[in-house]
Amino acid sequence: MKLIIGYLYGDLMNIYGDTGNIIALKKRAEWRGIEVKLKVKSLKSKITKGECDIFFFGGGQDQQQSLVASDLESSGKGEIIKKEMEKGIPLLAICGGYQLLGDYYQPHKGPKLQGVGLFPAYTVAGDTRMIGNIIIESQFGKLVGFENHSGRTYLKKEGQPLGKVIKGFGNNGEDNTEGCVYKNAIGCYMHGSLLPKNPELADWLLEKALKINLKPLDDTLEIQAQQAAIKKFC
Repeated sequence: MKLIIGYLYGDLMNIYGDTGNIIALKKRAEWRGIEVKLKVKSLKSKITKGECDIFFFGGGQDQQQSLVASDLESSGKGEIIKKEMEKGIPLLAICGGYQLLGDYYQPHKGPKLQGVGLFPAYTVAGDTRMIGNIIIESQFGKLVGFENHSGRTYLKKEGQPLGKVIKGFGNNGEDNTEGCVYKNAIGCYMHGSLLPKNPELADWLLEKALKINLKPLDDTLEIQAQQAAIKKFC
């Protein structure tokens, strides 16, 4: 069995430990005897339908987001990614990647960046940054991470949040929502990295990608790290 991970703009969108999510997916697959191939898809790359089993899209600064937003639209990658998500291919997008997969992102300075339109959400830059540890209640139980963003994301009426904020700011610091889920695609603001400390979410993504039920791993250390964060910050 083989897993192909598509790392969207991995050379540009990879701040605050986001690449750790790739490492977690790779190792949790390999520990189960599954071969993993990583494909970084950036400005000079092409994406073909059915090429990847799962996608990851990390965060970046406004300058990088501007480059990526332009490429998503001009190259047609955005439309291909959206069609793959409609087919049920799983994706995890963090912060800037999450913003660019919504309807649009309006930076504090400069023109509006057109989004892919996958998530029913839009983002506008705020005057202050929302920084700190974040804990949410979700369908995967409590999830822990770290957020650092000035963008305020608002879900449209049909938007389904990833979870409810217990500690932290979440999408916008106003409505207690964090992230958005569309089919098997998840977007959120949870850096940290997210997946090493939240193995249930990591395995959910892998199962959607491989279309199998995975055998359990010994997640004692991962759960200890997660519970320590919950105990400390709740």
